[in-house]
Amino acid sequence: MKHIHWTAVLVLAACANLLVACAGAPDGREGGFVESWSVRNQAALVEADLVPKPADYEIRYFQWFDRDRQREVLAKLYLPPAAVRYGPLPMVAFSHGMGGSREGYSYLGANWAARGYASLHVQHAGSDSRLWSGNPLDMVSRLQSAASEAEAVNRVRDLRFALDEVLADLQLAGAIDAGRILAAGHSYGANTALLAAGAVFARPQGMQSYRDSRIVGAVIISAPPFHGEPDPESVVQPVGIPTLHITAKGDEIRIPGYRSGYEDRLRVFAATGSARKALVAFRDGSHSMFTDRLGTGGRDLNPLVKAATVDLTLAFFEEVLGGTSGVLAKRSARYDDLLVRFESEPRAAP
Repeated sequence: MKHIHWTAVLVLAACANLLVACAGAPDGREGGFVESWSVRNQAALVEADLVPKPADYEIRYFQWFDRDRQREVLAKLYLPPAAVRYGPLPMVAFSHGMGGSREGYSYLGANWAARGYASLHVQHAGSDSRLWSGNPLDMVSRLQSAASEAEAVNRVRDLRFALDEVLADLQLAGAIDAGRILAAGHSYGANTALLAAGAVFARPQGMQSYRDSRIVGAVIISAPPFHGEPDPESVVQPVGIPTLHITAKGDEIRIPGYRSGYEDRLRVFAATGSARKALVAFRDGSHSMFTDRLGTGGRDLNPLVKAATVDLTLAFFEEVLGGTSGVLAKRSARYDDLLVRFESEPRAAP
């Protein structure tokens, strides 16, 4: 199958910028050295008061198998506590970056759940933390496989499969509102979210779309452009649902012979066809600042950006699901000292 060159670039970027930084154990819960990164990151988040108290949310783990694709799909679901759970919940389906796991981005999942949203963190077996395990001499071939078009497509199909499973789960009957589902993702996961939101590839056999019609809005964090496509902008132009794009002035992927930075994130935002979209750009920062790590993008800035990201995504959810406008713009004013740019289309009336 043809390889998508933008994912090939992305996987090299993952090695240069993320590597063990956002790696977890193969199943996200157990396993030696890589697990310690997740445990230490989450402990640091608790200490920094960036994760709500355990009583404010619940966690459920899932281990599924998609027989049609012969592929394992793991997931972690954050839920509001049963004692305060009212009616069917809106849900966010989250896709991790290259080499990550369902344990990552816990500050988002936990905070969203504490504010009344279910948050389903899907682990992608072909591009998860298992990339960092095994014979180091085989690393290149593992990364090439993770960067293939087949894996890019499998990732978005993982999201669809996980949504199907959660909505059909008898133990969750009535807990999730199938009409209020959003997608979100960081880096490679942001590209996955864009595919689920309606990004389209032109191929000799026709236009290839992996749109999931259940998704009504998407949060796109640090999305690289679709490199290798003849017209990368045309890939995201068909996206019609509301989108929130999040980046930082220092959101840069740099390896020998290649650089993808802040300007690329702006181009993805500009090209996305959503009639209703917004851009949040923090000052300075880094590409991995939006993961659970606290030690990147500036020790003073990092926790502030995480807290602001939680708050602004919640404002976006409120707008999309509540049918209101102007909430995100008003909320962004709280963070004028952190932002280098905020843009909203269409702009809210003064």
